[in-house]
Amino acid sequence: MTATHPTPDLFALSEIRGPVLRPGDPGYAEEVAGFNVAALHTPDLVVGATGADDVVAAMRWAAATGTPVAVQSTGHGANFPIDSGLLISTARMTDVTVDPAARTATVSAGAKWRHVLDAAAPHGLAALSGTSTDAGAVGYTVGGGLPVLGRAYGYATDLTRSFRVVTPDGALRATDADTEPELFWALRGGKGNVGVVTDMTCDLFPLTRVLGGAVHTPGENAEALMTAWLDWTRRIPDEMCSAFAVLRLPPIPQIPEPLRGGFWARVALAWTGDPTEGESLLTPIRAAAPVAVDTVEVMDYTALDRIYMEPQDPLPARESCALLADLPPEAVRAFLHEVGPENPDCPLVVAEIRHMGGALSRPPRVEDAICARDSAYFLETVAIVPSPPEAEAVERATRSLHEAMAPYGTGHTMVNIHGAPGDETDRARAWTPAHYARLRHAKSAYDPADLLRFGHVVTPA
Repeated sequence: MTATHPTPDLFALSEIRGPVLRPGDPGYAEEVAGFNVAALHTPDLVVGATGADDVVAAMRWAAATGTPVAVQSTGHGANFPIDSGLLISTARMTDVTVDPAARTATVSAGAKWRHVLDAAAPHGLAALSGTSTDAGAVGYTVGGGLPVLGRAYGYATDLTRSFRVVTPDGALRATDADTEPELFWALRGGKGNVGVVTDMTCDLFPLTRVLGGAVHTPGENAEALMTAWLDWTRRIPDEMCSAFAVLRLPPIPQIPEPLRGGFWARVALAWTGDPTEGESLLTPIRAAAPVAVDTVEVMDYTALDRIYMEPQDPLPARESCALLADLPPEAVRAFLHEVGPENPDCPLVVAEIRHMGGALSRPPRVEDAICARDSAYFLETVAIVPSPPEAEAVERATRSLHEAMAPYGTGHTMVNIHGAPGDETDRARAWTPAHYARLRHAKSAYDPADLLRFGHVVTPA
């Protein structure tokens, strides 16, 4: 066991170098704010950690006082409010160090994928970012991490070499496949159940450019494009990573013209092979329906955000997901009945199905807690919920869609995009029963007092 135990004087919050704020203090609201402004946090105390020592001190104080703890970097994954306890913000911890010879990056807890890509690019290297480089790299990775290039390279956790993590006893531990392997396992797909990560080291890979973008057609052509895309996904190489979506985009400045305010069907893609071959592979997609907007081009990997064009400014969002075993014709009809042109009042901004398989289906080199390797497709929804009436409509639409797609699902979700976790049965859907039981035992070993009880967590065994 590799652990560094701080001395008892670090119980004192005065030892923390970053801000320590309570409700009403200047800067409190800014410190607790996250990207998803639908989750308004009101913890009893927030610590703006500047490094691992601050996290250690905060956790030792929490353990000594029995105070429950939550952690937030960017707030992209904030799915419900934190209304008590201690919130540790790692947003100031943004260091990224690249070792070009070893092809690795050491990433601090608050660094965004944008920081990682910018640090790696001068060396001709890349990392497994998601659809928005504004998301925090560490929080994304401990939840498994479903990258844009997942079919080509696998999950973000597949490339993780090691973590440094502060467990609820206040110990700073270094863990990898050989050192505290059960802790390492739980941090790779088990989310924030066993500690607060202060930094991770992950592998990089040589890549500077991709063929990427999206093909859009008016939403009334959704069935034609979706049918063609599904047939296409059953015969393309692993290097082609794509997703089909129905989009009802609001008329807000965050959405670029000419898509703003429109109803669209879209295939977004990234291809890591030869661009000429990639363009040739795209022919059936472009021929499936009249193309209104085509943004596919060869781009620098650091420009990955141009593929999915997700908003970069905070919004009140509601998201959900489900893993799908297959999409037969009746599943297509069920999906489009809920979100397609025959349901014009659907409040979901995005209803997307991502192609899985390829490297996402291969066994990991080191065992992890991801339970999505048997899925063929991945369903995700996003809605903007500015007020309670809209929230109620979104909940009804989300529930109806998931009920319609349940016969084609695996019964599981991915923890990062699960949405607001419900009761224990609902939370357990992010893992198989065996993985859930194992994660509960890991929770018992590292957090028996259940201090880390906010977010998508499990109960100790």
